[in-house]
Amino acid sequence: MPRPRLRRRVMFQPGVTYFKPAGVPMGMLVGVVLAVDEFEAIRLKDYEGHEQSEAAEKMGISQPTFHRLILCARKKIADAIINGKSIRIEGGNYKMVQAQRPGMGREMGQGRGLGAGMGSKSGAVGGRMGGPFAAGPVGKCQCPKCGYEQEHVRGQPCINTKCPKCGSMMVRENNQ
Repeated sequence: MPRPRLRRRVMFQPGVTYFKPAGVPMGMLVGVVLAVDEFEAIRLKDYEGHEQSEAAEKMGISQPTFHRLILCARKKIADAIINGKSIRIEGGNYKMVQAQRPGMGREMGQGRGLGAGMGSKSGAVGGRMGGPFAAGPVGKCQCPKCGYEQEHVRGQPCINTKCPKCGSMMVRENNQ
């Protein structure tokens, strides 16, 4: 009997999970599925610039396993770009964890509270771009087309909200 696969630790839940090439009707699209753990490997290595060994440690897997994971993810992304396919991010063998900080790395919902350094100065529990800890600071969502503004709903990224006036995707108002 084969050894059971370890679930990979993921610290970022993507807010946008579907990408499609412009100008291709939905009925004609062929898609690829990028697993959430493959997305996390791309995020850690290519977006954040971590070394493979460091990224593998963050995900709780060996460096060779991380290498195979990122090769698979890059191949799927290249296939989608070269052949005009859509990309859907879903599924995979993973568990959501809190962002690792010194002394951190527990699974979400386990352990004692948030620990030192987990939260914002305002006391709001925070996280970037969505996810279970993304309460975010108070503010407004704004329509880039018509300028309509509405109060930001905590825990819901503005980009997931459509403008009630013109139907465009809302963006976070930049107060800083």
